[in-house]
Amino acid sequence: MDLATIIGLISGAGLIISAIVMGGSAGIFFNVPGILIVIGGTFATAFIKFTLADVFNSIKVGMKAFLFKMEPPEETIKTMIGYAKMAKKEGLISLDQENPKDPFMAKSLRYLSDGYDEHLIQDMLNKDIRMTVARHTTGQNVFKGMGDSAPAFGMIGTLIGLVQMLSSMSDPASIGPSMAVALLTTLYGALMANFVCLPLADKLALRSQQEQQSKAIIREAAVGINQALSPMVLEESLKIYLAPTVRHKKDKKKPDAPEPVKKAA
Repeated sequence: MDLATIIGLISGAGLIISAIVMGGSAGIFFNVPGILIVIGGTFATAFIKFTLADVFNSIKVGMKAFLFKMEPPEETIKTMIGYAKMAKKEGLISLDQENPKDPFMAKSLRYLSDGYDEHLIQDMLNKDIRMTVARHTTGQNVFKGMGDSAPAFGMIGTLIGLVQMLSSMSDPASIGPSMAVALLTTLYGALMANFVCLPLADKLALRSQQEQQSKAIIREAAVGINQALSPMVLEESLKIYLAPTVRHKKDKKKPDAPEPVKKAA
């Protein structure tokens, strides 16, 4: 569970609702025609821009903004170094018994235990990374497209409300509801775009970047294990993926102090 996304949505919604309630009646901000125009129109445009499968898959990808929790890169490095030590001691075939939760990591260990050569391992893992990035990019584009369409449909609702208002100027009772549709659809479009769709697209881009980094670490480690690099050399080569502060913190860890030499009596 990603607490940052949950906190952002709850706090943002709380601030908006508080401002509405403190400003007067909250009921006046609920308008069914405006909601239908903005939400219905935004999803209709998404189905026009993308395939049906892309739109539904984007919802699954969007759940990563809430439920996906990426393992820190230092933990991924630690895990792969453990597998490197195992392979160095017991041979690559010993990795066949391991079953990590990460499917990409499990796949890399299977390639190693099956005796694939270095270039084939790197090529197949690179293909997996490219296909993952392509799927993530499609999901991001769906939310970005919805974020672009929502304000436009808010403006369409505003124009509809203005036309209704101007066509019935002789009836003062109808001016208020028509003006409400005109203004509220603009509000709905702005909220849907800037509070939901575009932030989710940005969060998914961040998730994609983090997943690419994790897979790159696993790929480099798998190639290093296949080359029979020593775990110490492999760990040093993987530290480049860590932030400088984390890298320096790991480097500052000192070995245990030697025991003092006893003086002869």
